[in-house]
Amino acid sequence: MGGPLGAIIGRYPAAAGVDAEGQIGGGGGSGSDGGIIRHNRKCRDLVFLVIFIAFWVAMIVNSSFGFNQGNPLRLTYSLDYKGNVCGNRHADPDLRELDVRYWLDPNQVYLSGVKDSRFDLADARSICLMECPIPSEDGLNWVCDYPEGDIRLSVDDWINRDYDYYEFLTPEMRNTSLQLQGPCYPVIFPSVNVHWSCQFIVRASNVSLKHWQQMGGVNIDENIIIDKTIHKTINSPSSVLKRYVADIGKAWPVLIVCGGIVPLFLSVIWLLMIRHFVAGMTWITVILFNALVISVTMLYYAKAGWIGDDALSVVIGESDPYIRISGREINHLRVVAILMTIVMIIAFLSSIAIVRRILIATSVLKVAAKVIGEVQALIIFPILPYVVLAIFYMFWFSAALHLFSSGQILKNDCSGNCCAFDLKSNKVNCDNCCGYSIHYTPHIGLSILFHLFGCYWATQFIIACSSTVIAGSVASYYWARGEISPEIPFLPVFSSMKRLLRYSLGSVALGSVIVSVVEWIRFILEAFRRRLRHTDPAPATFFGKFMSSSSHYCLGCIDWTIRSVNRNAYIMIAITGKGFSRASVIATGLIMNNILRIGKVNVIGDVILYLGKLCVSLFCALFAFLMLDTYKYKSAHNKISSPLFPVLVTWGLGYIVATLFFAVVEMSIDTIILSFCQDTEEHQGTAQCAPLLLIETLDGQGEMQRLTQGP
Repeated sequence: MGGPLGAIIGRYPAAAGVDAEGQIGGGGGSGSDGGIIRHNRKCRDLVFLVIFIAFWVAMIVNSSFGFNQGNPLRLTYSLDYKGNVCGNRHADPDLRELDVRYWLDPNQVYLSGVKDSRFDLADARSICLMECPIPSEDGLNWVCDYPEGDIRLSVDDWINRDYDYYEFLTPEMRNTSLQLQGPCYPVIFPSVNVHWSCQFIVRASNVSLKHWQQMGGVNIDENIIIDKTIHKTINSPSSVLKRYVADIGKAWPVLIVCGGIVPLFLSVIWLLMIRHFVAGMTWITVILFNALVISVTMLYYAKAGWIGDDALSVVIGESDPYIRISGREINHLRVVAILMTIVMIIAFLSSIAIVRRILIATSVLKVAAKVIGEVQALIIFPILPYVVLAIFYMFWFSAALHLFSSGQILKNDCSGNCCAFDLKSNKVNCDNCCGYSIHYTPHIGLSILFHLFGCYWATQFIIACSSTVIAGSVASYYWARGEISPEIPFLPVFSSMKRLLRYSLGSVALGSVIVSVVEWIRFILEAFRRRLRHTDPAPATFFGKFMSSSSHYCLGCIDWTIRSVNRNAYIMIAITGKGFSRASVIATGLIMNNILRIGKVNVIGDVILYLGKLCVSLFCALFAFLMLDTYKYKSAHNKISSPLFPVLVTWGLGYIVATLFFAVVEMSIDTIILSFCQDTEEHQGTAQCAPLLLIETLDGQGEMQRLTQGP
């Protein structure tokens, strides 16, 4: 172990003077080193601190690219035939109130859906309107192109006339309109606003179609392909993903309230209850966890349409109640509802299994409650990393929205044969047939992946810094028992923070990047595994399934092990000032030497704390559901496509905030247990500095086991 830990931190005398690391023993902690955990330290793992700083510079450069090239409107609204984003006030013409994409020529829509057709729906002529037009009940309605050229109408007048200026057309223009070449087009099919695109309902108005035929209009195809083609485009995976990302931007008040403020208050309340009502907190946590899992599951069932009549609607605004249009969002909610049902069953059975072990967890939490009571600054310290994370996430989410929308709007390379009347040149133009699309280059995908990885690493780094500060504060409390208790620093939290900032940021950066890299390797391998499963039609063999499942679970075990080692390494970094690698070795050695003594106590305590974090995050998800169920997020421009992503992001933010605050209890328990292990090793099995409550908890574990298991 490299010498007694008590000598390193100044609690017990080492051989004499200074050891090889330059650490002064100082008899009884009163030597020239200044006392507890104040031995001579030096900066560790500086290379990784430099890498982390360089990484942040790259994050800023990457985000600036998104801010420069992106436009979050593209995530919600579509493009017209000129390449303008609907709803964009800077377009030509001004489209600030024209949000809905409408395809003018139903025959082009039909042609794009025919099998082996070389014409794509993105090339079909579409414009932006305020709302989807409907056929006339006693005549024929028209939707005309943007007014320009000889059509001397303002955009406002065009809107007030319901986009119809057919009466102003010259005979030539009327003739081309009857050929479905514009500038005016008949409204034959009803349509509804589905995610800001007009979904045609192939149920032609007999009155409008009769008028069209009487006027000598060309034949219009009445085929279900028209309906399916638009539906397929609106529900393509890329379109759904864009809407999910856009939902995050629309629901930012929900993220702030339910993902930031609510978990802050809930976590502080939980810590205060641990401090003053520890005996009942384990039972409250288990019961509350099960109630919240059931509540959130029922809300998913309701939104999936399996309970009640409040199912998710893909239609924006009012629509015919007899018209039912589904989308991928509904299917995704149903999948999540099934998964939550499985989680609910597992949670209930697991709660029954751990009921008889709750007394052990209560004893461990009492030790943490005693620490919090004596080092009271620990309760409010997590607010500092919370503020840092809040600022980071506001920047990160804004940059993410711009990165996801940073593709280039380019004219399509099409070979379709189509003609349309050009009002500017006042003639039919057959050379400008192709539409526009948003093209994403490979480097944009890499930028998004880098941005996601950056969020994960930064989050792990801030949580690791917070944990290390807490560990240093608790270690000061443990090793200052007895005759040297007056030498505890006046503010141990701030002293621990100072040591972290001065000496150990590189070590924390190394530990956090290891967790991040392993997690991303898991993510990439899982993505490949899913893609292979979908692309290979051949049924997998038993051996293939076994290898796939084994690799998945092995990577999960490796990830869990690294997280556990990291947490204990941060404790030894805070106590000894060692580098990350050396601290990991020391911590692992202590745990392996005392695994039978501390294992059960630590595991049960971790389970209760994990359930507590899930309680906070599930509360956040529940509140997010309730906020998203209000009128604001069900109508007009704030309507979200699905509560799925905002709720999941809120759940994740709530869990992260809870992790920051629950680390006070978690790291208190782990730090005291590791210090206890070292204390017993240095004193032939008898801890000299351990609080009496901890000794009773660990030494009485056998009796506790007998009490909980019964005769």
